[in-house]
Amino acid sequence: MNQAEILDVFRESGALLEGHFILSSGLRSPIFLQKARVFMYPDRTERLCKALAAKIREAGIEFDLVVSPALGGLIPGYETARHLGVPAMWVEREQGEFRLRRFELPANAKILVVEDIVSTGLSIRETITAIRAIGGDVVAAACLIDRSDGEAEVGVPLISLTRYKVPAYPADQLPPELAAIPPVKPGSRSLA
Repeated sequence: MNQAEILDVFRESGALLEGHFILSSGLRSPIFLQKARVFMYPDRTERLCKALAAKIREAGIEFDLVVSPALGGLIPGYETARHLGVPAMWVEREQGEFRLRRFELPANAKILVVEDIVSTGLSIRETITAIRAIGGDVVAAACLIDRSDGEAEVGVPLISLTRYKVPAYPADQLPPELAAIPPVKPGSRSLA
């Protein structure tokens, strides 16, 4: 899939939003990719994740299982793992930090972290930290869309289905046209 086809999936799902958004990172942006609206549709999700799985295979990285950050990475992590023929697990927040609460890593397992959308890479870095803290070997990460256009540093090679550079600003450095719009926070990171 090329970038236009990927963004068309978001558009046809009503998931490419325009306005003033507070991203999970705290940065502000005039564009928000509401992937939950894509993930409502199994056929659309399958198309994206099947394409991501093919790109991961092309990269030639060897791994045994997928681990994703909850909540956003759960569906694409599972669906990508399904197309790769490997198990899928997830980390979730416990007292503010990611933990692999429901699973045990197999000895010597090589891990691929799969995320939905990367802006700063924080969720992937936190996932890697959680997996390494219990002795896991994270060999790479993958995402559907890299909003940073390759600028996010996650600590391992990052494979993205596409890169889509979207402007993002600190709250105190907004352009006037964005500052004139009330912000909304559609993400899930700070939900209790």
